[in-house]
Formats: sequence, C-alpha cells, structure tokens
Amino acid sequence: MKIISVVSAKGGVGKTTISANLCVALRRQGSTVIALDLDPQNSLRLHFGIAPSHHAGVALSLLSGSNWAKAMVQGSAGCAVLPFGHISESERINFESVLTKDPLLLSQQLSSLGLPEDAIVIIDTPPGPSAYLKQALSVANIAIVVTLADAASYATIPMIDSLIEEYCLTRADFIDYLYVINQLNRARQLSSDVADIMALQFSNKYISIIHQDQSIPEALACNQDAIAYGPESRGAHDLIDFAMQIKTILEDRYDPPKNGKLS
Repeated sequence: MKIISVVSAKGGVGKTTISANLCVALRRQGSTVIALDLDPQNSLRLHFGIAPSHHAGVALSLLSGSNWAKAMVQGSAGCAVLPFGHISESERINFESVLTKDPLLLSQQLSSLGLPEDAIVIIDTPPGPSAYLKQALSVANIAIVVTLADAASYATIPMIDSLIEEYCLTRADFIDYLYVINQLNRARQLSSDVADIMALQFSNKYISIIHQDQSIPEALACNQDAIAYGPESRGAHDLIDFAMQIKTILEDRYDPPKNGKLS
C-alpha cells in the first residue's frame, strides 16, 4: 500500500479537485485507488458521484467503533472512496480529539482495511496545520503540496515545508514531496512570474503544472471527472501527465530492477 497525502497551506487552491482527478488518472493507468477524505468539508465524495445525501464516513465510523471498511463506497471511474461523512459539531470536536491523542490512528485504520499491496491511497486534507494534516503527513510515502501561482500562496510555502520536514523527512518509508502549481494562467504576468520564481527556487524538487482550464470545474458541475469530461483539454492532459509522474516515482522506489536491488 502506497499513501499519497495532498496538502496545502491555504484554502481555495483546488486541493480536493487535484486529489479526485489524480485518483481517476491513476485508476485509468491500472492502479487500485482509494480516495480518503480527511477534510471535514466532506466534499471529495462529490467528485465521485456519491450523493450529497450520503452521510456515512470515516469520522462517524471511528466514533461508533466500526471498522473503516464499512464506510467505503464505490465511486465513479472505478475508485473506492472513504468519505469524511456528515457529523455534528460536537462529533467533529471528538473526532479531532481522538486524532490528536493517538498519532498512530490513521496508520492502524488503513492497515485494518486489508488493501492489496499495489493499492494507492490518496488522502485529501484541510488547509493549514491541523490534527488531520499531522496524521496524513505521518503516514505519507509522498506528499503533494498544492499551491497557486500568486503572492499569498507563495508566502505560505515555508509553513508547509516545515510541517513536511517535521513529520516526513525523518521517516525511512517517506519517498519525497513535490509541488503542484494549480490553475496556472501564463497570460497573467504575475501568475507567470511567480511560477517561474517557484521553479527556480525549488529546482531540486518535482514541480507539476495544472493550467487553468474551464473544463475542470465544468466537469464537476456535470458530475464527471475532468478526464472523462474533456479528454482533449489541456487540463486533462496536465492531470494525466501528473499521474504518470507520480507512478514513475513510486515505481522507481518500489519496483525491483532486474538485478534484484531496489532503486
């Protein structure tokens, strides 16, 4: 089981959209994919055709003592989904308290699912520091930092970098982290300049670009993933390329070459 945590320092960067469409793109490449929503907004499910009236999820399952496997539902595009679920404010506080007290909770819950070895779990998280983010980073093999090419997003990068350094970089099972610049519009000078600055500053890191493409938000409105909705669009091609990059990183780490040694 490989775990990819999708994180951001600020809201509104398209993190959930990236998480959902990365799930779809990896599933199209043949991977077994589980989408896990650790964001109380509970919106990841909407990208997989799960009805807004569906209230079950991982939060209530944990609080009621049920195994997370019972909260798993089949979403569109062949992806399994673990929604956050609909809970009350008091239940949310209790859930966060449990997450804070037990740093191994997420690891144990994922292990209990009995997923196949080739499974990829993609975790969507709320923006900024939280008990959810700490849990997600503590189990991640890869961390994906989603940002916009604007001044506000750029200013928050050191914070998320420090959290990755604290919870990821000291672990032997952690592979790497990379940046995704989302909704890039090269026609806007500031956006283009910030993207170039980021590419220069993080030249030693993987940086993926998802260009601004109206077909991506339109896909959600039409209850489809972006790749199925606009397969020839620039956004769809960006998402497919991004998934291929992730797959390559995982294969380079885990697939033994002919000499039997891990790369």
